[in-house]
Amino acid sequence: MARKKVAEVIVDVLESAGVKHCYGVVGDTLNHVTDAIRRSSIEWVHMRHEEVGAFAAGGEAFMTGRLTACAGSCGPGSLHFVNGIFESHRNRAPVVLIASQVATSELGIDFPQEVDFEPIYRQCSVFCATVNHPEQAERLVTLAAQAALTKRGVAVLIVPGDIAGMELAHVQGLRVHTSKPLTRPSDAELDSMAAVLNAGKRIAVYAGAGCEAARDQVMRLCETLNAPMAHTSRAKDFVEHDNPYNVGMTGMMGGSAGFEAVMNCDTLVLLGCDFAWRQYYPKQARIVQIDIDPTHLGRRHPVEIGAVGDIATTLDALLPRLAHHDDGSYLEQARKNHRNMLKNWASQAEPGHRGLIHPQHLVSLLDRHASDDAIFTADAGTAMVWLLRYISVNGKRRTLTSLLHGTMANAMPQALGIKKALPGREVIAICGDGGLSMLLGDLITAVQENIPLKIVVLNNGTLGFVELEMKVEGLLNAYTDLQNPDFAKLAEVIGFGGWTVRQNDELEAALQAFLAHPGPALLNVHVNRDELVMPPKVEVEMATGTMMYGVRALLDGRVREVVEMAETNLLR
Repeated sequence: MARKKVAEVIVDVLESAGVKHCYGVVGDTLNHVTDAIRRSSIEWVHMRHEEVGAFAAGGEAFMTGRLTACAGSCGPGSLHFVNGIFESHRNRAPVVLIASQVATSELGIDFPQEVDFEPIYRQCSVFCATVNHPEQAERLVTLAAQAALTKRGVAVLIVPGDIAGMELAHVQGLRVHTSKPLTRPSDAELDSMAAVLNAGKRIAVYAGAGCEAARDQVMRLCETLNAPMAHTSRAKDFVEHDNPYNVGMTGMMGGSAGFEAVMNCDTLVLLGCDFAWRQYYPKQARIVQIDIDPTHLGRRHPVEIGAVGDIATTLDALLPRLAHHDDGSYLEQARKNHRNMLKNWASQAEPGHRGLIHPQHLVSLLDRHASDDAIFTADAGTAMVWLLRYISVNGKRRTLTSLLHGTMANAMPQALGIKKALPGREVIAICGDGGLSMLLGDLITAVQENIPLKIVVLNNGTLGFVELEMKVEGLLNAYTDLQNPDFAKLAEVIGFGGWTVRQNDELEAALQAFLAHPGPALLNVHVNRDELVMPPKVEVEMATGTMMYGVRALLDGRVREVVEMAETNLLR
């Protein structure tokens, strides 16, 4: 067998593991790797910022399930990936980062651009190792790819530039193995769970992202128990649509129906969910939890029974042990609450008075006119809330937001990667003005790489969710104002199609033209700054805090601001 450079072996393994794209910025210590990619079937996607590359790789990996790569040069180059890597890892997206390093002869002596990557990336990866010798390279890259795919997360391979150019004496031809065993609890555990569920009267199911491959089983469980099903935001795509048991999300992003179904039950079944906010769990209910990760059991709220298993396999074994519950009153009440909640949300999505554009109205129009298999991303904050509440899913549509990492600026970069991977799908990023402006430079990537994504900007001139949090705490909002350019004109200069909308009567026609544009396009919509995100239950502290904000704002001379906020939310 012909001798190969370390970089070539690394690329060969990634290629055989299914990598189609590598997102990054080139640099000297990465030269042997990029040269090997140039001669492979892997396509290099030339980014303007490495953080965007990590987001994009994570977006592709999340939506396709296949291993995706990103790579950067030594020091600042590979360090720039860190926020996007945290996001991708928390989304359980199978990504490999090739972080190139200064030459081995210069390590440990504070050489320019030297960074010790291992302690940085170990906390946001399922695998992190440095290639210290050429003969390690094949084994380590194989283990990295295997870990990313089987443990579902980011694997980081640190490769000194000099080692990347060295030759291996022998290539073993190692393979990446991705076995998917079926896992379920023991019979004794299943019997104990069945005993709890058979004794329940007001049973609710709370479904998480772990139910992705278990939709049918979850539906059968709800049917057997006559139980309403609330779901986490991350489970929206898999369990929300065409589901007579669905009563929506709970938590800050959710609504009253899901909240009440979970909080008022006497027995709760947690399926593949790791929802973090403890105040949204019932205090008195008996709780049964099933999760594939044993470290998730009981870590958010005490549970009576916690069992390890994948949801589909576990429910297949549990269902024959359950007695059918004939009393459907709890389910019917939850359904009634859900219908009322949806009517209330629909009323909030009506066109605003005097031409005012409510973001809910904008997103509901987007939902109406987007394709049946569209993919939507949203920035953290209010954009994420409106996507989760007003974008409907149907078994073909997909959504992605920064629910676990909670970062700004994720939507546009993730949409870049998704559209690159799935060019036949309509991909729409719903961006806040603060989020988009943070990583604005990579709009150029969409043009240079011919990636025709669509970007909707919720332009309200503020860091909206932060401002809302300040007001709820009774504080005067400070340092949240944004002085924005005309994003549509800016996008046009870069090479996008651009539209700016300031009035309701202009909105629908502009949105249709924007979606029909053949290349990358940006719709800049001036939406109501004072829109409130109402949680499923308004706590006394929230109301008191908002009232205190109003008093302080009046004393500070912000009369117009208080009046506009009151008018906006009372006139609807």
